[in-house]
Amino acid sequence: MLKVEFDEDRCKGCELCTSACPKNIVVMADYLNAMGYHPATVIEQEKCISCSFCARMCPDVVITVRKEEKK
Repeated sequence: MLKVEFDEDRCKGCELCTSACPKNIVVMADYLNAMGYHPATVIEQEKCISCSFCARMCPDVVITVRKEEKK
């Protein structure tokens, strides 16, 4: 299951989320989205600590962060 999901077609490529990530795993994609911007994406989901800093920084609310359920 993905910990971080981006609604890539709504991302404007502002890069605020990339600077907020303490693990430096949020990067800008090398392709363009439907609006013509390079969307943000996560390169190594397994390194994500679900801190939600990226989601809190996003002005367009395109990031969803999920925490793993404890068993």
